[in-house]
Amino acid sequence: MKTQSVSSIIDPGRLAAVDEAIQRSQEYFLRTQHPDGYWWGELESNVTMAAEYLLLTHFLGVGEERRWRKVAGYLRRQQRADGTWAIYYGGPPDINATIESYFALKMAGVPADDPMMAEARRFVVSQGGVPRARIFTKVWLALFGQWDWRGVPVLPPEFMFLPSCSPLNIYEFASWARATVVPMLIILSERPVCPIPEHARIDELYPVPRSEVDYSLPRPQRSLSWRGLFYNLDGLLRRYESVAVSPLRKAAVRTAERWIVAHQEADGSWGGIQPPWVYSLIALKVLGYSLDHPVMKKGLEGFDGFAVEDDKTFNPQACLSPVWDTALAMIGLLDGGLRPDHPALVNAGRWLLREQILTGGDWQVKVKGVEPGGWAFEFENDLYPDTDDTAEVMIALQRTQVPDEKRKQRALARGLRWLLAMQSKNGGWGSFDKDNTQKLITSIPFCDFGEVIDYPTEDVTAHIVEMLGRLGYRADFPPLRRALAYLRREQEADGAWWGRWGVNYIYGTGAVLPALEAVGEDMSQPYVRAAVRWLLRRQNEDGGWGESCDSYADPALRGQGPSTASQTAWALLALLSAASPNGDGIMEAVTRGVAYLVERQEEDGQWEEPHFTATGFPRDFMIKYHLYRNYWPLMAVGRFRRLLEADSRGPSPAT
Repeated sequence: MKTQSVSSIIDPGRLAAVDEAIQRSQEYFLRTQHPDGYWWGELESNVTMAAEYLLLTHFLGVGEERRWRKVAGYLRRQQRADGTWAIYYGGPPDINATIESYFALKMAGVPADDPMMAEARRFVVSQGGVPRARIFTKVWLALFGQWDWRGVPVLPPEFMFLPSCSPLNIYEFASWARATVVPMLIILSERPVCPIPEHARIDELYPVPRSEVDYSLPRPQRSLSWRGLFYNLDGLLRRYESVAVSPLRKAAVRTAERWIVAHQEADGSWGGIQPPWVYSLIALKVLGYSLDHPVMKKGLEGFDGFAVEDDKTFNPQACLSPVWDTALAMIGLLDGGLRPDHPALVNAGRWLLREQILTGGDWQVKVKGVEPGGWAFEFENDLYPDTDDTAEVMIALQRTQVPDEKRKQRALARGLRWLLAMQSKNGGWGSFDKDNTQKLITSIPFCDFGEVIDYPTEDVTAHIVEMLGRLGYRADFPPLRRALAYLRREQEADGAWWGRWGVNYIYGTGAVLPALEAVGEDMSQPYVRAAVRWLLRRQNEDGGWGESCDSYADPALRGQGPSTASQTAWALLALLSAASPNGDGIMEAVTRGVAYLVERQEEDGQWEEPHFTATGFPRDFMIKYHLYRNYWPLMAVGRFRRLLEADSRGPSPAT
């Protein structure tokens, strides 16, 4: 039996609509490219970024009414009808985001008897109030006397002295957690309290008078466990705090201080992300750094480059994504048929070549004797290149023609050596470090703020596998053989793959199947067809695909949710990579999915997408990349058009 011809199931009118959709999307990217060559879209997360910025400026003594008014306006616009705040579009009320936003608004002068504040207060108290908040929210409150420092875990600065060979040391934390923990060692040791106006107090968010609050840490359910051990260790450390040897403590604080200063990036940030940034500024302020100190000055000024600001809004982004956005936009344009030597792609390629990181970073603690060569996510984050960005950048560069071809090949070779050295023992890749898999550290009471280790994941590994395939490597290449074995082991029983950095199983599966095709894997194998069947079962009635962030908390919801442009594109990319084998409804599903995208494209070449389809920490920190709704669909529709062209040139393959 033959595979159904693609061209036989799409009429000329629809084909013209596909071509028009590609052209509109390409025109959108061509007119929005920065003169320097990059693309950069907003990275939307949640309201705690703005609330914590306002609180930070009060702690540092640099709060200004005009900007606070903008932050407050942003928080009010993000507040929902029930008075709460969520951490992603359509998500459940979040107690931490609601407490922090409520506190920030009170600091900005919004009265407690405001009707929407009353609604927020009712929700918080109904959930158990401030005592039920996460550790980081309690730290923010303790900094202003709204929570007792006794109710925060102990983490002494002497932690800095634990060697990298120890199962507990700062380099067993993921890069994002490590850069947060080091300044926190100082904050938790010094326990500062910054005065606030009486009107900003939040005693009303407690279910009982504060004098009756139990500040002891929650006891683990199982005493004979690592969590139980660390719970008891916390008690011992509290006693140690009262007798800590002064010279040792001072030396530990100085070590942490030097680490913080050495890790500031050129744009003023730490790690290119908000959490270590704000805590580093607080820690240095506690140590006596003045606001005109170069480190403090650069750190404060850096927020202006991260913020989304207009006449009414000031919202600091958690991170910037220009390298990621640029690489994926280039791939989308190439898939859409733009010439590899098009000036826009050449300009972008030159910019990416300049962004390659040729200096060292924290990754070298576990990877010895390998020269740097990766790319980071942000404009400035030289200490933390990541494997995912590096893979996508290399795919984009490999497909683009630049004037200095020798330089490009040197960059690709250096990036490849770095990526291969970053492969973990189990065959997969984490994002920022190799073999960052020490689960023991996740049991520390302090670690309740999302992922704190950077273990290998299916989506990152798949992107690197795809890159290797595009460079011509096949399954007999030892690193690829180990990576493919890892992906086979990680496949879910129903055929899907989990997604670490995108929501969720659609993202993971949408990454793995194109990777398998790129390395020449036999796409008729049962495990591949199981993934195809899973995707086909998850297609919505409207032809699209969608998956809610809720699937991280409840895997039974995997692959379920309102259709979105980016998630539909991921499903299509997966199905198109497996479209050669016959008779399982792939092409009918693909055609419906493409129609979903084409019919919903806006006149300006964009797609609308209110939903969050990416993650920072699954369950705890969700992300909406504002360009995901544009370059992923361009990739999918472009590859569909390419398949049509291939189909028209010859007979369908027999099976």
